[in-house]
Amino acid sequence: MPEISRFFGIVIYMNWREHPPAHFHAVYGEHEALITLDGKVYSGNLPARVLSLVREWLALHRDELALDWKLAQELKPINPIDPLE
Repeated sequence: MPEISRFFGIVIYMNWREHPPAHFHAVYGEHEALITLDGKVYSGNLPARVLSLVREWLALHRDELALDWKLAQELKPINPIDPLE
C-alpha cells in the first residue's frame, strides 16, 4: 500500500484498485481507520486527537487526495502529500 504522508506518528496510505467510496487509510500504532474524502470514518477507528489531526490534514489537502484517488483508480503512481506541521 503506497504511503502518501507521515506526521506525528500517523501514516497515510492509499491503495490502487480501491473500492468506493473514495478514501484513504490512516494508521496510528495499532489503530487504523478508512477515512472518506469528506472526513467521515468509513471503517475502523482512531483515537479522538489523532482523528482530529487527520481531519485537519485532510482539510488542507483534499484536492491533492482527490487527484491521488483518481490516479490510483487508473493504476498510475500516486503523489506524496506534505505532512501536517
